[in-house]
Amino acid sequence: MTRRRSAILVLEDGRTFPGEAYGSVGETFGEAVFNTGMTGYQETLTDPSYHRQVVVQTAPHIGNTGVNGEDDESGRIWVAGYVVRDPARIGSNWRATGSLEDRLATEGVVGISGVDTRALTRHLRERGAMRVGISSIDNDPQSLLARVRQAPQMVGADLSAEVSTPEPYVVEALGEHRFTVAALDLGIKRNVPRRLATRGVTTHVLPASSSIEQMLATGADAIFLSPGPGDPATADAPVALAREALRRQVPLFGICFGSQILGRALGFGTYKLGYGHRGINQPVLDRATGKVEVTSHNHGFAVQVPGAGAGAVVPDQVIDTDFGGVRVSHVCLNDNVVEGLRAVDLPAFTVQYHPEAAAGPHDADYLFDRFAELIEGRALDRRPSEGRTHSKGRSNA
Repeated sequence: MTRRRSAILVLEDGRTFPGEAYGSVGETFGEAVFNTGMTGYQETLTDPSYHRQVVVQTAPHIGNTGVNGEDDESGRIWVAGYVVRDPARIGSNWRATGSLEDRLATEGVVGISGVDTRALTRHLRERGAMRVGISSIDNDPQSLLARVRQAPQMVGADLSAEVSTPEPYVVEALGEHRFTVAALDLGIKRNVPRRLATRGVTTHVLPASSSIEQMLATGADAIFLSPGPGDPATADAPVALAREALRRQVPLFGICFGSQILGRALGFGTYKLGYGHRGINQPVLDRATGKVEVTSHNHGFAVQVPGAGAGAVVPDQVIDTDFGGVRVSHVCLNDNVVEGLRAVDLPAFTVQYHPEAAAGPHDADYLFDRFAELIEGRALDRRPSEGRTHSKGRSNA
C-alpha cells in the first residue's frame, strides 16, 4: 500500500501532532474544536456554523459510509480543516456516490489522519478551543506555529455575511400553506425550512444584510433567526433587526447563533465557552415540560443572563428586560449553560441547540410545532390592513 504524504498539526500553545495528509494537500488555519458525534460527518462538514473552524472528530472511524448527494446541509463544505484518526479505506453504503476523502480533495479541504484524536480532544477540553494549523507542505513545527499565531481568532469574528445566501430564495410549504416565515440567513441549514415546510410553512430565506422592511415585505407572519458562525457580539445589524421585530411584536424564533442574537436584542450579553458544545448527545432540560431532551449542539458562544455563570444553576425566574419579562426556558444539564429563552410578554423564543437535527432522533422537533402555534396564536390578532399574505417565489429546497 502506498504510504500517505506526511502532515503535522500545530496548536497555538505549541502542542504538535504528527499524521498523514487526508483530503487536499496544502495548509490551513482556523479554530480547533472537537465534535463528539458518532455519525453525521457529512452534515458536520457542510454546516455553515463550522466556517473557519478545524473540526476534530472524536469518533475513531470516519468515512465508512462515504458521501452522498442528499445529506448536505448547504451547498459546500465549510470546515477550515478536518482531523480524523482512522479514515475508511472503502466507503460502503447503498446511498453513497463517492468517498469522503475524494470529496474533501475536490473542495480543497486540507485534513490530517492518523492523529491521536483522543489526546488532542483531552488537550482542547483542558486548555480550551484555540487556533491551529495543519500542513502537508511544511513539516517544520516552529515555522507553522508562527503562522498559527498570526491567524485571526474567533472572538471578534464577524462571519455571517461570508456564509449567507447572496440572493433571496423560497422553500414552499408541503401540502396546504398555513403561514409565511422570513428567515434571516446567518448560516442556515437546509433542514430548517424543510422542517417548517412539513408544518405548512413557506419560508423566504433572505441575506444576512436584509432589513426588517425587506423581511416583512415577503408577507411574513413571523421571523426566524438562523444558526451561523462567528462571535455574536459582532452582529449588531441582526440584533437591531431583532429589536425592531420585538418592538413590532412580530413572532420570533431563533436557533443557536440566532438565539444569541435574540438574547442580545433582549439586553443580555454573550460570552465564549471554553471549548463549546459540539455533538449529538447533549442533555437539555425543557423547563416548561420537565422533560430532558437528547439534543444536537454546535456552538462556541452562549447567552449570559443575570445570576448565571461559572457552572451555576440558572435561576428559574422572570427576568425584566426592555421588552418585558423573559425566562430561561432550556438549560444544558452538563454545565448549566443557557440553552433557550422565552419572552413572557411577547411572541418570541429561542433555543441554542439544533431541533432540525435528528439527535434524539426527534426529541426537539416539537419546537417547530411550538413556533407554528406561536404564529397561529398571534395571527388571531392580525388586522387585514397589515397585509401579511402568502407570497410565491422561487423554490430552492
